[in-house]
Amino acid sequence: MFLNPQPLTTDNAIGNGRVVIIFEYDGRRFHGWQYQKSGVRSVQGELTNAVAKVADHPVDLVCAGRTDAGVHASFQIAHFDTSSVRNLRSWVMGINTALPDDIAVHWAGNGVGDFHARFSAVYRRYRYVIYNKPVRPGIQRGQVSWTYRPLDVDKMDAAAQVLVGEHDFSSFRAAGCQSRTPIRFLERITVTRCGDFVVLDVQANAFLHHMVRNIAGALMTVGSGKESGDWVAEVLARKDRKLAGATAPPHGLYLVDVGYPERYGVPQALCGPGFVSPWFERNGNLPIEPSHIHPKQPATK
Repeated sequence: MFLNPQPLTTDNAIGNGRVVIIFEYDGRRFHGWQYQKSGVRSVQGELTNAVAKVADHPVDLVCAGRTDAGVHASFQIAHFDTSSVRNLRSWVMGINTALPDDIAVHWAGNGVGDFHARFSAVYRRYRYVIYNKPVRPGIQRGQVSWTYRPLDVDKMDAAAQVLVGEHDFSSFRAAGCQSRTPIRFLERITVTRCGDFVVLDVQANAFLHHMVRNIAGALMTVGSGKESGDWVAEVLARKDRKLAGATAPPHGLYLVDVGYPERYGVPQALCGPGFVSPWFERNGNLPIEPSHIHPKQPATK
C-alpha cells in the first residue's frame, strides 16, 4: 500500500478541520464510487456511513477520481471536513469496523492548507491487468480481465507510445463523458508481461470517462494481430470513438496511485494491486529483471 509504511499510532491528533483518508476496495459488488439510487451499492455510500459513525456527525466525502462499476482501487484518496478529533488508530480501525469487507481504510491524516482530494492531485495512475491464457481464470475471476488470444506485448507497448503527451483523446472517450474538454496530458504508458499476466500501466494528469478501458481495448486489438501497430495512431488522430473498438471489461482496472505535491504530506503509494506489485521495482516504474519472468507469447498469424 505505501512505500514507507507507518504504524497505527495513538500519539497524534487528527481532525478539527479537513481529514484525508487512503483506502482500497474491490469493485466487483459496487456500482462505482458515486452515490446511486436507493438500494444500489456505491463505495461513496458505504464509506460515508462508516466515516460518519466515527466522526459522530454526517460527512461529505470527496474522492480523487471516480471509478466505474466493477473497477477496483488499491490506492484511493478522499477528504472530509469534521469538528471531531481522533488519533490515527482510532480513525483507521474505527472506520474499518463499520465498513463491509470489500473496503479497507489504511491511513488518515490532517489535510494541510488548501488540500483537496481532487483538485490538488497532479496525476492519477491506473493499471489494467489481463490474464492471457487459453483457459479463463477461476480464483481471480472478477479481479483481472481475460483474453484467450495470444498477445504480442512488445507490439502493444510500441503502439501505445504514440499516446504519450498532450492530445485530444476523443477517440478513447465514452459517449456519456461529461468532461468539458477531451484534452489530457498522458505522462507515460507501458505494457509488460509476467507469465500469463499482461499489465498496462498508465499515468496522466487526469482521465476521461472509460479512457483507460478504451485504450486497453485498442491495445489488445493490436496485440492479438487484428490491427497493425500504426492503427492506434490513426485512431487517435481521427478523434472518433467509433473507430477505437470495444471497451475493455471493468474488472481488470485498478486505480493504483494519486500524486500530490510533497507539501501536503500524503504518503507515497506502493502501486498495486498486491499480486502485481512484486513484479515491479519499489518505485513502481520498471519491471523487475531478469527478463525470464516476462516470457513472450507468439503473435497470432
